[in-house]
Amino acid sequence: MSAHDLREQARREYEKALEKLSKVFPEAAAGLPEPQPTSPSGEPITTKRRGQGRIFLRGRIFWIAYYAPKNGRMVEVRESVGTSEAAAQKQLDERLHEVKNHKKGIKAFVGPRQEKVTVEELLKDLERDYTIHNRSSWRRLKSHLTHIRSYFRSDRARSVTRSRLLAYIEFRQKEGAANATINRELEPLQRAFSLALENETLAFAPQFPSLPEDNARQVFFNRADFLKVVANLKVRGKIDTDLQDFMNWFFYTGMRPKETKSLTWAAFDKEKWTIRLEAKNAKTRRSRKLAIDGELRNILQRRIAARRLDCPLIFHRRGKVIGDFRKIWKGACEAAGLVGGLNGYIPYDCRRTAVRNLIRSGVEESTAMKISGHRTRSMLDRYNIQDDQDIQEAMVKVTEYVSTLPVESQVVSLGKVKTEAS
Repeated sequence: MSAHDLREQARREYEKALEKLSKVFPEAAAGLPEPQPTSPSGEPITTKRRGQGRIFLRGRIFWIAYYAPKNGRMVEVRESVGTSEAAAQKQLDERLHEVKNHKKGIKAFVGPRQEKVTVEELLKDLERDYTIHNRSSWRRLKSHLTHIRSYFRSDRARSVTRSRLLAYIEFRQKEGAANATINRELEPLQRAFSLALENETLAFAPQFPSLPEDNARQVFFNRADFLKVVANLKVRGKIDTDLQDFMNWFFYTGMRPKETKSLTWAAFDKEKWTIRLEAKNAKTRRSRKLAIDGELRNILQRRIAARRLDCPLIFHRRGKVIGDFRKIWKGACEAAGLVGGLNGYIPYDCRRTAVRNLIRSGVEESTAMKISGHRTRSMLDRYNIQDDQDIQEAMVKVTEYVSTLPVESQVVSLGKVKTEAS
């Protein structure tokens, strides 16, 4: 038994004896001093007001107790600290400071529960958030979290520091992962920490590093090559008109493939010849309306002719949702004398091409963003990449402009001015 426990036992025995004496000889008991409690170190404990907390021993372990907010009420919270009384006092002071900040509205009190939160719990909260908000990138999220879960599986959230994140980056780079891939993997983890701050599960979040990315595709279709590829979209030797209409729509509008696949006849207004992409089907969760004219009207008229009563979709393949057609695409590119795939042309290059065509045709950037569905100017600029021909045309314009400038100096010599003045 420790010295503190012995003192506490003697104090309790003294209290009992004093209580018995007060019943038999109250006058004698009144002249005796009250028992004075002591701290674990043996020093007398001074009277404290409610809210200042206390330190006490359980065996050899120091504990702290203080009042903190929980579910709108102030309740007593107890924490084990260790075998050092100084450490217990420091921890108590920190907790009281956190409670004070909570009362002042500076920062919500989280307390000891954040020390037990694991990375896995944060990731599950993130997945639940994606499910509640019905985010379209749910499948991509699960893919990005595969390596995160494998590396941080047993980590507490508080142990995830910037140095720990840099160690993960180094680990993935050794595995051959590209910078863009690593950034996409860290983004959901960063979002999980931000969500924990919003939910007051954590009171902190580490600073996340970001790697430079230089893998932006700069491939564009010219109209001649695109028409060649589309003309060779065949299945078992037969032209697939469903895929041709789908790719032509993609080339002219730049609408994302998943958004195009979601278009239904209910969204088509034949009187005004407009079509609306519902917000629930848009990546940005904002609805968009397109006016159908020119080649787009020809595409819609072909789709009306191919409409099926058992399928509500405008773009379909024999009444079913258009699935993966990479093999068909690659074969069409080869038949057109082009390279298909990541090392050549992919269907998504049509989106980049459509955006550049919109800008070059004189459409205002704000209008182009509404048509293509870009929410930020930075992404629009990324798609409107300048190629060698753009630079050459710009230099020709600069040369022509410079050639029109006067060749004679417009500055009057100071000596000439003095001569005329004299």
